[in-house]
Amino acid sequence: MGCGSSSDCGGCPSQSSGCGGGAPQQPQDLTAPLHELSSVKHVIGVVSGKGGVGKSSVTSLMAITMARKGYKVGILDADITGPSIPKMFGIKEKAYADEIGMYPVKSKGGIDVMSVNLLLENDTDPVLWRGPILGNVVKQFYTDVLWEELDYLIIDMPPGTGDVALTVMQSIPINGIVMVSVPQDMVSMIVAKAVNMVKKLNIEIIGLVENMSYIQCPDCSKKIKLFDGDDTEKFLSEMNLELLGELPMTREIIEITHNGVSEVSDELDVVLNDIVSKINNK
Repeated sequence: MGCGSSSDCGGCPSQSSGCGGGAPQQPQDLTAPLHELSSVKHVIGVVSGKGGVGKSSVTSLMAITMARKGYKVGILDADITGPSIPKMFGIKEKAYADEIGMYPVKSKGGIDVMSVNLLLENDTDPVLWRGPILGNVVKQFYTDVLWEELDYLIIDMPPGTGDVALTVMQSIPINGIVMVSVPQDMVSMIVAKAVNMVKKLNIEIIGLVENMSYIQCPDCSKKIKLFDGDDTEKFLSEMNLELLGELPMTREIIEITHNGVSEVSDELDVVLNDIVSKINNK
């Protein structure tokens, strides 16, 4: 007989707590509280199915574009074991804390940044922590850091569908997710897994940014796609995703990972402004 029948549940210690025929229990609210001195209007998560697709570069470029438009922006680097955001902005200063909380480091462009690399003595020191500790550190970056008067807090998520990504999505009230992929992986099972994880957690997917989408001829400016775009369009339609924009494979973007973000070209600025405008309109 099934759970809830009198013969099966008579001696069950969970009978009084609503198991079976009793009233269903409400799901536990895992949402972490924002610091009382913080103010964040919108939280955007940037997600990829795997590493190496330029997720942190896209995060940084989005943040810079938003700041140029006059928005107050912060970046929470949730990729604890592979933090790269401080390097993207050329930040050498370390974060500090007092009895009130932790303070993010402000980039030259006025973007607030919190990353585990801003707490380590040396940038190359490994983070040898297990899953639960990693997840709790990310939560602390949300609850204990003073994110003052932000229009957008962008979370650079760890790649994949692991424990830290799950913790972030369950404990931080994310308003929307921006997926990042590259053309050769666009229709792969890896991307689909990440998309379906977000959907299962009932978080809105704002859309997808395709990085390294094409190369541009330096002579005639023609866009040359190295992969078939038909499969991409089919995948986006099947997954009900909007393509927010396509970023080219250029030396300018590649050098961001080595030299950090400073100024962007007019051509790239047009693409980024279009992506940010679509995010703002969601």
